[in-house]
Amino acid sequence: MSTAFEPFDLAGTKLANRIVMAPMTRSRAYDTVPTPVMAEYYAQRAGAGLIITEGIQPSPVGQGYTHTPGLHSAEQIEGWRGVTDAVHAAGGRIFAQIMHAGRIGHPSLLPDGLHPVSASTVRADGQLFTGTEMLDYLPPVQLTPADIEATIADFATAARNAIEAGFDGIELHGANGYLLHQFLADNTNLRDDEWGGSIENRIRFVVEVVRAVSEAIGASRVGLRISPGNGYNDIAEVTHRELYPALVDAIDPIGLAYLHVAEQDERPLTLELRKRFSGTLILNPFTPEGVTGPGELALLDNGVADALAFGALFLANPDLPARLANGGPFNTPDQTSFFGGTEKGYIDYPALS
Repeated sequence: MSTAFEPFDLAGTKLANRIVMAPMTRSRAYDTVPTPVMAEYYAQRAGAGLIITEGIQPSPVGQGYTHTPGLHSAEQIEGWRGVTDAVHAAGGRIFAQIMHAGRIGHPSLLPDGLHPVSASTVRADGQLFTGTEMLDYLPPVQLTPADIEATIADFATAARNAIEAGFDGIELHGANGYLLHQFLADNTNLRDDEWGGSIENRIRFVVEVVRAVSEAIGASRVGLRISPGNGYNDIAEVTHRELYPALVDAIDPIGLAYLHVAEQDERPLTLELRKRFSGTLILNPFTPEGVTGPGELALLDNGVADALAFGALFLANPDLPARLANGGPFNTPDQTSFFGGTEKGYIDYPALS
């Protein structure tokens, strides 16, 4: 039997296995508040060693898409408490992924005349669905040094709110072209102050967010997700082979629970980061077919990673660890119901008898 199914100690959080449910946007938090249906969805998947939620905005301006949940109001905290209670009652462990979308958003989605923000005023190429139509991204507002400090504080407050809501910990979303990644990347951070320019300055924002959140709730309850070299959301990284080792070196002394790598086709870089990071490495491995499956379990047995994150396969198979241990069969994900909609394609995927 693979080591995937053995219990694992994640910096003091006891996991039943090393199978992780990757964060996946589902856009079903109407009015940005988690619902009882969301609680059922996550509780169905409590057989995961660890569930990482969909991205949760730490502030109103951090919202990037329709019907995504927040962690900045009493109502949202109470909604998430229903989710965490359901997962814990089913024997699971769950971390909240805190995600500030940065320039990936649109004023029509934001309250009170807010406008998307970023490291610099570089517009993302592409369009966003606002719920009624597709609109071009707009140039974001560049965060001032004072705005940056306030944003760091927003992350820390959201982390405290997550613990109040009953989460076992939080993951900072530093990947996939969102705000933390926008500070790291060559083409989105054009600043010439202490928050941009050199690699040391471009990693500063992520390091300071990691530090603030760790001070707020304890580093053993904090993870960081990164995606070195990922071009999603119009990101271009030229210096990523130098930047990410420097980032890992800077955060390693803080003592995070884990580093979560969403891997591109650069296994040597993954191995370099694993060598530099003292804690647990969760890997969402690069797969040419685009879906992590049972064949990747060998990455745990050969020591490439400590835990393995599954996305679409977990979406369609609520009892995925049991199916992986059994060798299948696996339900096929329905891509038409990935984002928004009803309970169909959300909580109606069958479990094994």
